[in-house]
Amino acid sequence: QVQLVESGGGLVQAGGSLRLSCTASGSIFRINTMNWYRQAAGKQRELVAKINNSNSSNYADSVKGRFTISRENAKNTVYLQMNSLKPEDTAVYYCYADMWDPALVLRRYWGQGTQVTVSS
Repeated sequence: QVQLVESGGGLVQAGGSLRLSCTASGSIFRINTMNWYRQAAGKQRELVAKINNSNSSNYADSVKGRFTISRENAKNTVYLQMNSLKPEDTAVYYCYADMWDPALVLRRYWGQGTQVTVSS
């Protein structure tokens, strides 16, 4: 079994910054893509950013130029540096990863989420 544990959320004023972390632990052979999603109250969950194991990344248009995704493979960890935060960035942020287990079965996991609140 694998767990994804997020941290780094909190309350910040508009224009501020936060850094989210997500660490995977458990029966892991190799992690492929690591992603950050978010879900605001009353809205659908949306992809914020993703990064593959070649460090190629993609971003939602709404966060381009403000957010940066990175990963440390040795620590099975993905980060999301969020700058110039806006009230509309307020949401629960979820980590999502797909990975090969030691039996080479491809599996997908979600973290429990971390709340980010941006005040105006």
